[in-house]
Amino acid sequence: MEVIVAKTAGFCFGVKRAVEQVYKQIEEGKRPIYTYGPIIHNEEVVRELADRGVQIIDGEKALDDVSEGTVIIRSHGVPQKVYRILEEKNIDIVDATCPFVKKIHRIVYEHSKNGADVLIIGNEGHPEVEGIKGWCCGKVSVLGTEEEALQFRHDNARPLCIVSQTTFNYKKFDKLDALISILRYDKVDILNTICSATEERQSEAREIAAKADAMIVIGGSHSSNTRKLYEICQIECANTYYIQTLRDLDIRLLPSRGCVGITAGASTPNNLIEEVSKQCQI
Repeated sequence: MEVIVAKTAGFCFGVKRAVEQVYKQIEEGKRPIYTYGPIIHNEEVVRELADRGVQIIDGEKALDDVSEGTVIIRSHGVPQKVYRILEEKNIDIVDATCPFVKKIHRIVYEHSKNGADVLIIGNEGHPEVEGIKGWCCGKVSVLGTEEEALQFRHDNARPLCIVSQTTFNYKKFDKLDALISILRYDKVDILNTICSATEERQSEAREIAAKADAMIVIGGSHSSNTRKLYEICQIECANTYYIQTLRDLDIRLLPSRGCVGITAGASTPNNLIEEVSKQCQI
């Protein structure tokens, strides 16, 4: 059986950088160490870091219990308010926000400061989206479905800035953008802020799934970008399976002959991808 592993599978630049920052703080002996939310959406990595003493701050309210130590801002980024709270408490900040997410923060801050409303195309409640919302100075809306796009209404007297969650489905963004454009708002600045690595990962996954007899997508259960990979692969290959760990892989579901494709979300360690690949070849 042929096994094809996507070249773009595994840690993206932003996630790799964030995880490395945590290990650096551990090696330097910093104590206590916190991450604002799980550093990445991968339960295995988060569990290993917890075993090494890294604690998770679950939201702004939990900051009340932090009085010392180092707080690492994860790659998803956080609202501007979180920085102010940490600075007021004199807590050391290690900012591991992905540079591509930081760029969106600057865009929405500048546009909203100059009087524009902001529309984020993404998943409401996702930590990256919540972080972006926290940099907007005025009205901000979020939509992620065609139904929401058709229902969206905007005061045409005000400028509108449209950005995207970095891990959003590239083709879906274009479709939602087209639906909003039908409404013909006058002052609209549309910025496709989907990360180029996300676009490449989704395109490669689609190509592999189209020729595979079975497709395996590896990633954490809370990973938005992995969920989108699964949705893309499922369209091209009916036998698509979503797994989090090697334990979830049921070899009996795979064909004895033909081709099996493997891709993985941006928070999936390379060693896990290699383990799944080897197991498929046994």
